[in-house]
Amino acid sequence: MKFNTKTIHGGQEHDPAYGAVMPPIYQTTTYAQTTPGGHKGFEYSRTHNPTRKALENAFASIENGNYGLAFGSGLAAIDAVIKLLEPGDEVISTSDLYGGTYRLFTSIYEKFGIKFHFIGMDKAANIESYVNAKTKLIWVETPTNPMLNIIDIKAVSNVSKKHNLLLAVDNTFATPYLQQPLGLGADIVMHSATKYLGGHSDVVMGALMVNDKDLAAQLYFIQNASGAICGPQDSFLVLRGIKTLHIRMQRHCENGRAVAEFLASHPKIEKVFWPGFETHPNHAIARDQMNDFGGMLSFTTKGNNYEESIKIVEKLKIFTLAESLGGVESLSGHPASMTHASIPKEEREKTGVVDSLIRLSVGIEDEEDLINDLKQALS
Repeated sequence: MKFNTKTIHGGQEHDPAYGAVMPPIYQTTTYAQTTPGGHKGFEYSRTHNPTRKALENAFASIENGNYGLAFGSGLAAIDAVIKLLEPGDEVISTSDLYGGTYRLFTSIYEKFGIKFHFIGMDKAANIESYVNAKTKLIWVETPTNPMLNIIDIKAVSNVSKKHNLLLAVDNTFATPYLQQPLGLGADIVMHSATKYLGGHSDVVMGALMVNDKDLAAQLYFIQNASGAICGPQDSFLVLRGIKTLHIRMQRHCENGRAVAEFLASHPKIEKVFWPGFETHPNHAIARDQMNDFGGMLSFTTKGNNYEESIKIVEKLKIFTLAESLGGVESLSGHPASMTHASIPKEEREKTGVVDSLIRLSVGIEDEEDLINDLKQALS
Protein backbone atom coordinates (compact mmCIF):
# COMPACT_ATOMS: atom_id res chain seq x y z
CA MET A 1 0.00 0.00 0.00
CA LYS A 2 1.48 3.38 -1.04
CA PHE A 3 1.70 6.29 1.41
CA ASN A 4 -1.22 8.31 0.03
CA THR A 5 -3.46 5.28 0.41
CA LYS A 6 -2.11 4.49 3.87
CA THR A 7 -3.17 7.88 5.20
CA ILE A 8 -6.78 6.90 4.45
CA HIS A 9 -6.85 3.14 4.94
CA GLY A 10 -3.67 2.18 6.84
CA GLY A 11 -4.36 0.07 9.92
CA GLN A 12 -8.10 0.70 9.67
CA GLU A 13 -11.14 -1.57 9.69
CA HIS A 14 -14.80 -0.72 9.26
CA ASP A 15 -16.65 -0.72 12.56
CA PRO A 16 -18.00 -4.25 13.12
CA ALA A 17 -21.28 -3.09 14.71
CA TYR A 18 -22.77 -1.12 11.79
CA GLY A 19 -20.02 -0.89 9.19
CA ALA A 20 -19.16 2.74 9.96
CA VAL A 21 -16.41 3.94 7.61
CA MET A 22 -14.95 6.29 10.23
CA PRO A 23 -14.25 4.74 13.64
CA PRO A 24 -16.94 5.85 16.08
CA ILE A 25 -16.06 8.04 19.05
CA TYR A 26 -16.24 5.62 21.95
CA GLN A 27 -16.95 8.16 24.66
CA THR A 28 -16.78 5.71 27.52
CA THR A 29 -14.49 5.09 30.48
CA THR A 30 -15.26 1.44 31.06
CA TYR A 31 -16.59 -1.72 29.36
CA ALA A 32 -18.97 -4.47 30.48
CA GLN A 33 -17.40 -7.82 31.37
CA THR A 34 -19.18 -11.18 31.32
CA THR A 35 -16.92 -12.51 34.08
CA PRO A 36 -13.90 -10.98 35.82
CA GLY A 37 -11.37 -10.53 33.03
CA GLY A 38 -13.88 -11.63 30.40
CA HIS A 39 -14.15 -8.75 27.91
CA LYS A 40 -13.79 -7.95 24.20
CA GLY A 41 -10.28 -6.50 24.42
CA PHE A 42 -11.21 -3.33 26.27
CA GLU A 43 -11.69 -2.91 30.00
CA TYR A 44 -10.78 0.67 30.93
CA SER A 45 -10.14 3.63 28.62
CA ARG A 46 -6.88 4.76 30.17
CA THR A 47 -5.49 1.39 29.09
CA HIS A 48 -7.32 0.98 25.77
CA ASN A 49 -10.05 2.73 23.85
CA PRO A 50 -11.33 1.62 20.41
CA THR A 51 -11.09 5.12 18.91
CA ARG A 52 -7.58 5.64 20.24
CA LYS A 53 -6.61 2.16 19.08
CA ALA A 54 -7.72 2.98 15.53
CA LEU A 55 -5.56 6.12 15.66
CA GLU A 56 -2.55 4.23 17.04
CA ASN A 57 -2.89 1.72 14.20
CA ALA A 58 -2.85 4.63 11.75
CA PHE A 59 0.22 6.12 13.46
CA ALA A 60 2.10 2.84 13.00
CA SER A 61 1.00 2.51 9.39
CA ILE A 62 2.08 5.94 8.13
CA GLU A 63 5.55 5.58 9.73
CA ASN A 64 5.97 2.01 8.45
CA GLY A 65 6.13 0.88 12.07
CA ASN A 66 4.72 -2.10 13.90
CA TYR A 67 3.38 -0.21 16.91
CA GLY A 68 1.89 3.23 17.53
CA LEU A 69 1.08 5.04 20.75
CA ALA A 70 -0.99 8.20 21.28
CA PHE A 71 -0.44 10.61 24.18
CA GLY A 72 -2.09 13.73 25.55
CA SER A 73 0.62 15.98 24.04
CA GLY A 74 3.93 15.85 22.24
CA LEU A 75 5.72 16.54 25.52
CA ALA A 76 3.86 13.64 27.16
CA ALA A 77 5.20 11.39 24.39
CA ILE A 78 8.77 12.66 24.98
CA ASP A 79 8.26 12.22 28.72
CA ALA A 80 7.41 8.55 28.14
CA VAL A 81 10.66 8.04 26.22
CA ILE A 82 12.78 9.57 29.00
CA LYS A 83 10.99 7.33 31.52
CA LEU A 84 12.75 4.40 29.84
CA LEU A 85 15.92 5.70 31.56
CA GLU A 86 17.23 5.53 35.12
CA PRO A 87 19.09 7.99 37.38
CA GLY A 88 22.70 8.22 36.27
CA ASP A 89 21.93 7.61 32.58
CA GLU A 90 23.05 10.12 29.97
CA VAL A 91 21.38 11.45 26.82
CA ILE A 92 23.04 13.06 23.81
CA SER A 93 20.61 15.55 22.31
CA THR A 94 20.45 17.91 19.38
CA SER A 95 21.39 21.40 20.62
CA ASP A 96 18.93 23.19 18.34
CA LEU A 97 15.58 21.84 19.46
CA TYR A 98 12.09 22.79 20.58
CA GLY A 99 12.18 24.90 23.75
CA GLY A 100 9.65 22.67 25.52
CA THR A 101 11.86 19.63 24.96
CA TYR A 102 14.85 21.49 26.38
CA ARG A 103 12.78 22.58 29.39
CA LEU A 104 11.57 19.01 30.04
CA PHE A 105 15.11 17.65 29.84
CA THR A 106 16.79 20.31 31.98
CA SER A 107 14.14 21.50 34.42
CA ILE A 108 12.43 18.17 35.12
CA TYR A 109 14.74 15.26 34.43
CA GLU A 110 18.16 16.66 35.31
CA LYS A 111 17.10 16.87 38.95
CA PHE A 112 16.29 13.14 38.82
CA GLY A 113 19.90 12.40 37.93
CA ILE A 114 19.73 12.13 34.13
CA LYS A 115 22.46 14.07 32.34
CA PHE A 116 21.92 15.72 28.95
CA HIS A 117 24.59 16.76 26.46
CA PHE A 118 23.33 19.30 23.90
CA ILE A 119 25.52 19.23 20.82
CA GLY A 120 25.48 20.13 17.14
CA MET A 121 24.77 17.04 15.07
CA ASP A 122 25.26 18.42 11.58
CA LYS A 123 28.16 15.95 11.48
CA ALA A 124 27.37 12.60 13.09
CA ALA A 125 31.04 12.17 14.00
CA ASN A 126 30.54 14.91 16.62
CA ILE A 127 28.51 12.44 18.69
CA GLU A 128 31.23 9.84 19.28
CA SER A 129 33.24 11.89 21.79
CA TYR A 130 30.20 12.23 24.09
CA VAL A 131 29.42 8.50 24.26
CA ASN A 132 30.41 6.74 27.47
CA ALA A 133 29.27 3.78 29.55
CA LYS A 134 26.36 5.80 30.96
CA THR A 135 24.98 6.91 27.58
CA LYS A 136 21.62 5.29 26.81
CA LEU A 137 19.81 7.50 24.30
CA ILE A 138 20.46 9.82 21.37
CA TRP A 139 17.71 12.40 20.83
CA VAL A 140 17.48 13.93 17.35
CA GLU A 141 15.31 16.61 15.76
CA THR A 142 15.54 16.92 12.00
CA PRO A 143 14.74 19.36 10.54
CA THR A 144 15.48 21.20 13.77
CA ASN A 145 13.29 23.80 15.43
CA PRO A 146 13.70 26.66 14.60
CA MET A 147 16.97 26.72 12.60
CA LEU A 148 15.98 24.02 10.08
CA ASN A 149 19.28 22.18 10.48
CA ILE A 150 19.41 18.73 8.89
CA ILE A 151 20.84 15.70 10.67
CA ASP A 152 21.84 12.52 8.85
CA ILE A 153 19.63 9.89 10.51
CA LYS A 154 21.44 6.92 8.91
CA ALA A 155 24.81 8.20 10.09
CA VAL A 156 23.55 8.80 13.64
CA SER A 157 21.95 5.34 13.58
CA ASN A 158 25.33 3.83 12.77
CA VAL A 159 26.71 5.48 15.91
CA SER A 160 23.77 4.34 18.06
CA LYS A 161 24.00 0.74 16.87
CA LYS A 162 27.78 0.66 17.31
CA HIS A 163 27.34 1.59 21.00
CA ASN A 164 24.01 -0.22 21.58
CA LEU A 165 22.10 3.02 22.24
CA LEU A 166 18.48 3.93 21.58
CA LEU A 167 17.91 6.48 18.82
CA ALA A 168 14.78 8.63 19.00
CA VAL A 169 13.87 11.08 16.23
CA ASP A 170 11.42 13.97 16.54
CA ASN A 171 9.85 13.89 13.07
CA THR A 172 7.31 16.68 13.67
CA PHE A 173 8.60 19.17 11.08
CA ALA A 174 9.01 16.60 8.31
CA THR A 175 6.00 14.34 8.97
CA PRO A 176 5.93 10.76 7.61
CA TYR A 177 5.01 12.22 4.22
CA LEU A 178 8.51 13.66 3.85
CA GLN A 179 10.67 11.41 6.03
CA GLN A 180 10.39 8.02 7.74
CA PRO A 181 13.11 7.64 10.39
CA LEU A 182 12.36 4.01 11.33
CA GLY A 183 13.45 3.00 7.85
CA LEU A 184 16.64 5.03 8.31
CA GLY A 185 17.61 3.23 11.52
CA ALA A 186 15.76 5.02 14.32
CA ASP A 187 14.30 2.99 17.20
CA ILE A 188 11.62 5.50 18.19
CA VAL A 189 9.85 8.18 16.14
CA MET A 190 8.08 10.98 17.98
CA HIS A 191 5.56 13.52 16.67
CA SER A 192 3.76 16.43 18.17
CA ALA A 193 0.55 15.31 16.47
CA THR A 194 -0.83 18.73 17.42
CA LYS A 195 0.99 19.96 14.32
CA TYR A 196 0.83 18.46 10.83
CA LEU A 197 -0.78 15.11 11.70
CA GLY A 198 -3.83 16.84 13.20
CA GLY A 199 -3.31 19.71 10.79
CA HIS A 200 -6.15 22.02 11.80
CA SER A 201 -4.99 23.68 15.05
CA ASP A 202 -7.83 22.15 17.01
CA VAL A 203 -6.27 19.35 19.06
CA VAL A 204 -3.20 18.76 21.26
CA MET A 205 -1.61 15.31 21.02
CA GLY A 206 1.64 13.36 20.85
CA ALA A 207 2.64 10.15 19.10
CA LEU A 208 5.34 7.49 19.27
CA MET A 209 6.01 4.83 16.65
CA VAL A 210 8.36 1.85 17.07
CA ASN A 211 9.16 -1.50 15.46
CA ASP A 212 10.61 -3.52 18.34
CA LYS A 213 8.06 -5.58 20.30
CA ASP A 214 9.85 -5.35 23.67
CA LEU A 215 10.41 -1.61 23.34
CA ALA A 216 6.75 -1.16 22.44
CA ALA A 217 5.72 -3.17 25.52
CA GLN A 218 7.81 -0.91 27.77
CA LEU A 219 6.26 2.21 26.25
CA TYR A 220 2.71 0.83 26.46
CA PHE A 221 3.34 0.08 30.14
CA ILE A 222 4.55 3.66 30.73
CA GLN A 223 1.59 5.06 28.78
CA ASN A 224 -0.88 3.12 30.93
CA ALA A 225 0.94 3.52 34.26
CA SER A 226 1.56 7.26 33.87
CA GLY A 227 -1.81 7.94 32.29
CA ALA A 228 -0.89 10.76 29.89
CA ILE A 229 -3.33 9.50 27.26
CA CYS A 230 -5.56 11.38 24.83
CA GLY A 231 -9.35 11.18 24.80
CA PRO A 232 -11.54 9.58 22.12
CA GLN A 233 -12.74 12.91 20.67
CA ASP A 234 -9.14 14.06 20.15
CA SER A 235 -8.26 10.65 18.68
CA PHE A 236 -11.08 11.02 16.17
CA LEU A 237 -9.93 14.50 15.15
CA VAL A 238 -6.32 13.47 14.53
CA LEU A 239 -7.41 10.34 12.66
CA ARG A 240 -9.51 12.58 10.44
CA GLY A 241 -6.54 14.93 9.99
CA ILE A 242 -4.24 12.11 8.89
CA LYS A 243 -6.58 11.28 6.03
CA THR A 244 -5.66 14.54 4.28
CA LEU A 245 -2.00 14.68 5.37
CA HIS A 246 -0.64 13.86 1.92
CA ILE A 247 -2.56 16.54 0.02
CA ARG A 248 -1.94 19.16 2.71
CA MET A 249 1.79 18.46 2.74
CA GLN A 250 1.98 18.87 -1.03
CA ARG A 251 0.65 22.42 -0.70
CA HIS A 252 2.75 23.18 2.40
CA CYS A 253 5.86 22.24 0.40
CA GLU A 254 4.84 24.24 -2.68
CA ASN A 255 4.05 27.35 -0.64
CA GLY A 256 7.12 26.88 1.55
CA ARG A 257 9.37 26.92 -1.49
CA ALA A 258 7.69 30.04 -2.93
CA VAL A 259 7.96 31.94 0.37
CA ALA A 260 11.58 30.87 0.95
CA GLU A 261 12.61 32.00 -2.52
CA PHE A 262 10.79 35.33 -2.13
CA LEU A 263 12.45 36.05 1.21
CA ALA A 264 15.88 35.05 -0.07
CA SER A 265 15.61 37.71 -2.78
CA HIS A 266 14.33 40.50 -0.51
CA PRO A 267 16.81 43.32 0.28
CA LYS A 268 15.83 43.53 3.97
CA ILE A 269 16.47 39.84 4.67
CA GLU A 270 19.89 38.75 5.88
CA LYS A 271 19.44 34.95 5.72
CA VAL A 272 16.71 32.38 5.13
CA PHE A 273 16.96 28.99 6.82
CA TRP A 274 15.27 26.37 4.63
CA PRO A 275 16.76 22.97 3.68
CA GLY A 276 15.59 23.20 0.07
CA PHE A 277 18.30 25.69 -0.85
CA GLU A 278 21.40 24.13 -2.43
CA THR A 279 23.42 26.48 -0.21
CA HIS A 280 21.99 24.87 2.94
CA PRO A 281 24.90 23.14 4.75
CA ASN A 282 23.24 19.70 4.67
CA HIS A 283 21.05 20.13 1.60
CA ALA A 284 22.39 16.90 0.08
CA ILE A 285 21.36 14.92 3.16
CA ALA A 286 17.92 16.53 3.16
CA ARG A 287 17.54 15.65 -0.52
CA ASP A 288 18.48 12.02 0.19
CA GLN A 289 16.40 11.35 3.32
CA MET A 290 13.39 13.58 2.62
CA ASN A 291 10.87 13.55 -0.24
CA ASP A 292 10.59 17.37 -0.23
CA PHE A 293 11.63 20.22 2.03
CA GLY A 294 8.49 21.14 3.95
CA GLY A 295 6.64 24.29 4.89
CA MET A 296 8.75 25.45 7.84
CA LEU A 297 11.40 28.15 7.52
CA SER A 298 13.10 30.86 9.56
CA PHE A 299 14.79 34.09 8.59
CA THR A 300 16.73 37.00 10.04
CA THR A 301 16.56 40.65 9.07
CA LYS A 302 19.66 42.69 8.29
CA GLY A 303 21.21 44.34 11.31
CA ASN A 304 19.83 41.73 13.75
CA ASN A 305 17.27 44.28 14.92
CA TYR A 306 14.89 42.97 17.57
CA GLU A 307 12.44 45.88 17.28
CA GLU A 308 12.21 45.55 13.50
CA SER A 309 11.45 41.82 13.73
CA ILE A 310 8.69 42.46 16.26
CA LYS A 311 7.16 45.10 13.95
CA ILE A 312 7.20 42.64 11.04
CA VAL A 313 5.33 39.89 12.87
CA GLU A 314 2.86 42.44 14.25
CA LYS A 315 2.14 43.81 10.74
CA LEU A 316 1.50 40.43 9.12
CA LYS A 317 -2.19 39.85 8.43
CA ILE A 318 -2.55 36.45 6.78
CA PHE A 319 0.33 34.99 8.79
CA THR A 320 -1.16 34.87 12.28
CA LEU A 321 1.22 35.66 15.14
CA ALA A 322 0.79 32.58 17.32
CA GLU A 323 2.50 29.61 18.96
CA SER A 324 2.50 26.23 17.24
CA LEU A 325 2.82 25.22 13.58
CA GLY A 326 1.67 22.75 10.96
CA GLY A 327 -1.95 23.84 10.61
CA VAL A 328 -3.70 24.74 7.37
CA GLU A 329 -3.33 28.43 8.26
CA SER A 330 0.01 30.23 8.06
CA LEU A 331 1.57 31.25 11.36
CA SER A 332 4.46 33.50 12.30
CA GLY A 333 6.47 33.46 15.49
CA HIS A 334 9.39 35.07 17.28
CA PRO A 335 11.25 32.07 18.78
CA ALA A 336 13.41 34.05 21.22
CA SER A 337 10.36 35.42 23.04
CA MET A 338 7.85 32.65 22.28
CA THR A 339 8.59 28.98 21.56
CA HIS A 340 12.21 29.08 22.77
CA ALA A 341 11.96 31.60 25.62
CA SER A 342 12.58 28.80 28.15
CA ILE A 343 16.12 28.34 26.78
CA PRO A 344 18.64 30.78 28.32
CA LYS A 345 19.61 33.57 25.91
CA GLU A 346 23.26 32.53 25.82
CA GLU A 347 22.33 28.95 24.91
CA ARG A 348 19.75 30.09 22.34
CA GLU A 349 22.20 32.30 20.54
CA LYS A 350 24.81 29.53 20.32
CA THR A 351 22.43 27.70 17.98
CA GLY A 352 21.45 30.79 15.98
CA VAL A 353 18.23 31.73 17.76
CA VAL A 354 19.02 35.45 17.81
CA ASP A 355 16.59 38.24 18.63
CA SER A 356 15.91 39.06 14.98
CA LEU A 357 14.94 35.48 14.03
CA ILE A 358 11.39 34.98 12.75
CA ARG A 359 9.90 31.52 12.18
CA LEU A 360 7.15 30.87 9.65
CA SER A 361 4.81 27.92 9.39
CA VAL A 362 3.64 28.28 5.79
CA GLY A 363 0.04 27.12 5.39
CA ILE A 364 -2.01 26.07 2.40
CA GLU A 365 -3.49 29.45 1.43
CA ASP A 366 -2.93 30.98 -1.99
CA GLU A 367 0.78 31.48 -2.63
CA GLU A 368 0.32 35.02 -4.01
CA ASP A 369 -1.61 36.16 -0.95
CA LEU A 370 1.12 34.91 1.36
CA ILE A 371 3.87 36.67 -0.56
CA ASN A 372 1.88 39.92 -0.74
CA ASP A 373 1.37 39.75 3.02
CA LEU A 374 5.12 39.43 3.57
CA LYS A 375 5.74 42.30 1.11
CA GLN A 376 3.52 44.71 3.02
CA ALA A 377 4.95 43.67 6.39
CA LEU A 378 8.53 44.17 5.17
CA SER A 379 7.80 47.49 3.43
